[in-house]
Amino acid sequence: MAPVKSSKKQQKVAKKFVISVVANAENEIVDVAALEKFLVEHIKVEGRTGSLGDLVTVSRDGDKITIVSLTKFSGKYAKYLTKKFLKKNSLRDWIRVVASSRNVYELRFFNLSLSDDEAEEDEE
Repeated sequence: MAPVKSSKKQQKVAKKFVISVVANAENEIVDVAALEKFLVEHIKVEGRTGSLGDLVTVSRDGDKITIVSLTKFSGKYAKYLTKKFLKKNSLRDWIRVVASSRNVYELRFFNLSLSDDEAEEDEE
């Protein structure tokens, strides 16, 4: 006997990704509005850029950008586009993209703490 197929279509589950700009809290290094615009212009939906439609929404709330997708979209792709934005603005040498939890990415400064020996050499 053949398995019975369900006549119901699978409902699409929205995937939500958050990009938090922690490095921007103290001083305005990263322009959050420019990052949001960059994401809207560069996110590909069905092989085409700039045509998000109702499938992908990008919104900004303070220092957080939220991407909600009803299509095939991964966190790696969000991270890749954020890194591409940082490289374009020559910030990639100082700021990194870190996954703080599932589907949440943060922009943080690199930890450039010097050891005691190197700090003494710099003072001389």
